[in-house]
Amino acid sequence: MRARRALLYVPGSDWHKVEKAAGLGADCVCIDLEDGVAPEKKIEARQQAIRALKELDFGRSERLVRINAGDLGEADLDAVVPERPDGIVAPKVSYAEQVRNISEAIVLHEEKQGWRTGTVRLIAQIESAMGLANIKEIASADPRLDALIFGAEDFASDVGAKRTAAGDEVFYARSAVVAHAAAFGLQAIDMLWTDFKDVAGLERVARQGAVLGYSGIQVIHPDQIAPAQRAFTPNAEELAAARRVVDAYERNLKEGRGAFALDGKMVDLPIVKAAQRVLARGG
Repeated sequence: MRARRALLYVPGSDWHKVEKAAGLGADCVCIDLEDGVAPEKKIEARQQAIRALKELDFGRSERLVRINAGDLGEADLDAVVPERPDGIVAPKVSYAEQVRNISEAIVLHEEKQGWRTGTVRLIAQIESAMGLANIKEIASADPRLDALIFGAEDFASDVGAKRTAAGDEVFYARSAVVAHAAAFGLQAIDMLWTDFKDVAGLERVARQGAVLGYSGIQVIHPDQIAPAQRAFTPNAEELAAARRVVDAYERNLKEGRGAFALDGKMVDLPIVKAAQRVLARGG
């Protein structure tokens, strides 16, 4: 499963932005056919997505497409999946059946193209009270699913919450999404910081997300990519500390000790596992 530290949305209706996004070095570039596109531009955006998947070099960036919900989304799938995106982002997922239906539609294209089942991954956005209520079933709905995204703006609107910079009003939902993702072996991608001029605010929210256990964050502007990637990448000091824990664990394990003292602190298996995760993120 590739790292998704910075997931950059770009409106499919704006070719200039799509073309630029392909070379920005984001971990994922998500061509948006949904909320970022005006209703009268939906068909144009779909055609631009097809063109981008055919023509553009995205380098090491994962190529994602966020489809629309409902009938329009079915047409989106039929148009873009044959161009072999790395993944499909499903918006406003409230029921496990939505995940299964999209996966089944993708299977038909994979079989037609002679691709291995699961070639095109699926990411579900949790952005409603119903989606949160059904998150256990959604997270376990289909093996194609490999990440959950928390949509704080839509969630707050759905429950009637007032959005604040502190984010207390969405903290429960934010925590529930990352916990369920971990329970089912999925990545979790954190909420947007919509004020793209406030880089300090983005850094604060991204660090909070990393502390909570998120693997990355959604971004909407090129200036947000590098700060987001830094927040979810261990620094040299963190990597060195994690390496000391793992090395000490391996030495003590050979001597028959599962728990041991290091730098005046007790270390046991949960701490070792946390250190191993740090090393994995740094790789």
